[in-house]
Amino acid sequence: MHAKNYVQDLLQEALGQEDLTWPDKATVEPPREEEHGDMASNAALVLASSLGRKPRDLAESLREKIAGDKYLERVEVAGPGFLNFFLKPGFWHLVLSDVFEQGESFGASDAGGGEHVLVEYVSANPTGPLHIGHGRGAAVGDSLARILRFTGHEVTTEYYVNDSGRQIQLLGQSILLRYQELLGQRTDPLPRECYQGEYIRDLARELWELRGEALLDAKEETAESQCANFGLRRMLEQIQADLREFGAGHDIWYRESGLTHGDKIGQTFDYLKERNLVYESDGALWFASSQYGDDKDRVLRKSDGELTYFAADVAYHADKFQRGYERLINVWGADHHGYAPRMNAAVRALGRSQEDLRLLLVQLVNLVRQGQYVSMSTRAGEFVTLADVCNEVGTDAARFIFLSHKSDSHLDFDLDLVKKQSMDNPVYYVQYAHARICSVFKKARDRDYPVQELETTPLQSLEANEELDLLRRLHRFPDMLQGAARTLSPHHLSFYLRDLAGAFHSYYNKYPVLIPEKDKTELCRARLALLSGIAQVLQNGLSLLGVRAPEMM
Repeated sequence: MHAKNYVQDLLQEALGQEDLTWPDKATVEPPREEEHGDMASNAALVLASSLGRKPRDLAESLREKIAGDKYLERVEVAGPGFLNFFLKPGFWHLVLSDVFEQGESFGASDAGGGEHVLVEYVSANPTGPLHIGHGRGAAVGDSLARILRFTGHEVTTEYYVNDSGRQIQLLGQSILLRYQELLGQRTDPLPRECYQGEYIRDLARELWELRGEALLDAKEETAESQCANFGLRRMLEQIQADLREFGAGHDIWYRESGLTHGDKIGQTFDYLKERNLVYESDGALWFASSQYGDDKDRVLRKSDGELTYFAADVAYHADKFQRGYERLINVWGADHHGYAPRMNAAVRALGRSQEDLRLLLVQLVNLVRQGQYVSMSTRAGEFVTLADVCNEVGTDAARFIFLSHKSDSHLDFDLDLVKKQSMDNPVYYVQYAHARICSVFKKARDRDYPVQELETTPLQSLEANEELDLLRRLHRFPDMLQGAARTLSPHHLSFYLRDLAGAFHSYYNKYPVLIPEKDKTELCRARLALLSGIAQVLQNGLSLLGVRAPEMM
């Protein structure tokens, strides 16, 4: 049973007794201050002026009609005419019934209405391993997709593979130069624009083991192309393996080269031309993005005939809509901030609403070891890979920390803190709450406490403020998830879990659960039922973050 719906139903019934209907601008919501009750409504305030009545008088009339309900502790008229509702413990006991009945589905909803959503995330250039920054984007994208599915959306996840253009040519050149170096054909340092990481040497060595010295006899252009194809294939295999290990899979791996081969770019240009949204100037083809709020028009095709990255992006998003997706969500790095206006303009030029594209920007991650920031440079090859971080701290810890802050805020990832098994470590703090409850149940079974059929246990003895507070927190779980889905904010879930874990730890330290006295059996079972409900919600929430709910730690 949902508190908001329950209170609104009571008010609508009371209004019906006065031949009044629910006003559009009326609300029922939790008050900002706990002392103002569990729910508050402005219905009397909204209606009174149109009826020529004083708001407090109307509020008092409504209060009298519903005050005797079995789940209402009391109803107060406050301020100019607000109604504050205080619910009895018996109402909050019903929350556990919902948790037991729904189990792993508790918190799920059909709020999304089956909307078809495409979540594109990571989409890192396949020119090197995934680094820690990509890991944050992967955690955000994957967890968001899980939450959207859980709240009634039809979700597809996609990785856009940049397998064309200058960066792939540069990958091939870098591998070939290292290959030549390995065979003693060159000793000069790699040009500065080349990829410098040790992984390039590894690729060159693997290529030599497969092909021997064959590439030395090939034309340079052919050798570079073969090196590029080999490097692209191996990098994609490594990226896919790293993401699988990280628990972030993609339904579709969409290749940029497919846009050219299928003439999707040309078709998009034709569509824009029909709408008079492209023009030629100085030999280049321009998109009139300033008509849609961009600060200037953007080049689609340069004067030398080369297509811009933006041209491919416009065609790619046109193709997304043509595939039937109603809403697109792109999880991009913060360096794409200046790219957002032109992409929003492109979506509107394609005949869609700006709301049909949502861009989530993921800020950089600062890696901290022994109190010092770790210096990183992608092009120079001086970076910490996602695989290295997961090997050191574990996938659970990495994912939780990545999701512990709003995605567009800077994040300091303290390796030493995350490896500590202490309450200062937010990952440990939440996982230990679940493991602690599992430990209680193990002790209960070992000592022959009655732990069967807890869903039928009378809960009247759960009346302490801390117990009712925990039940209220469980009750908020579905609403919180719907809010996280609506605002595309998976970090709300990590905040919620830390809050729930904290409330549980405080409660556990204050109240005994396994009570030996026989006359306290009902209280013992009620508290075990409460812990079982908390464990289920912790498990459901952690699963949506892609994090395990361990039984032992």
